[in-house]
Amino acid sequence: MLVAVILFGSSFTLAQEQPPAPNSVEQPKSFKQILKKQVGADYLLFLPKDYRSDRSRSWPLILFLHGAGERGTNIWLVAKHGPPKMVAAKPDFPFIVVSPQCPAGRIWDPDVVMALLDQAIKKYRVDRARIYLTGLSMGGYGTWNIGLAHPERFAALVPICGGGDPFVFRLYDKSRLEAVKTLPIWAFHGAKDSTVKLAESEKMVEAVKRVGGDVKLTVYPDAGHDSWTQTYNNPELYDWLLQHSRPAAPKP
Repeated sequence: MLVAVILFGSSFTLAQEQPPAPNSVEQPKSFKQILKKQVGADYLLFLPKDYRSDRSRSWPLILFLHGAGERGTNIWLVAKHGPPKMVAAKPDFPFIVVSPQCPAGRIWDPDVVMALLDQAIKKYRVDRARIYLTGLSMGGYGTWNIGLAHPERFAALVPICGGGDPFVFRLYDKSRLEAVKTLPIWAFHGAKDSTVKLAESEKMVEAVKRVGGDVKLTVYPDAGHDSWTQTYNNPELYDWLLQHSRPAAPKP
């Protein structure tokens, strides 16, 4: 018997027949090997003005992923855009900001980003119910990818001029889909972006909507690829972030 399953407006067929019988030309084998992976990254750290004076308080955390142009070994490139640029003039910014640097020639590695988040939670007084992930361009792709892979770890996502693979929702189990549904997402994109087309954000937003997620998209009609300056300079973004929290994940 064949059963047709409809997902995201398209269909594919799941075969329900019994698996093939063993044959005489193939041998079943198994493989096991322990792989060790060392991860690390340089990052810029911002601590709010009152962080050291009020040791009883925990703070919301913004994890910021930069774009392709800020990769390399000069950590100060990371402060070219976004929250690490903004906090230089705003010592009263009410978030811890952790801004890693991606090596040249690489893209954001989820293992590195999540290991850094775990390290930050251990080292700093982070409010684990209010951890936010955001990024621009390559970092926007990283925000979609990493945030949707670990939806239970973040209170909200803000991907800017990025994109992702909406097919992943077909592969998620029920518990992960439920976590995605309760993850607020606010995406931003420039209508005239010729580097990353607006359609990249639109397809991800539509995919999240189809699984019942809480997502919205702001399109700047006259903006090109730089849709991040206006976004990160908008106080409403940070008010929106602080409106969202979720049950804290266990300590790493």
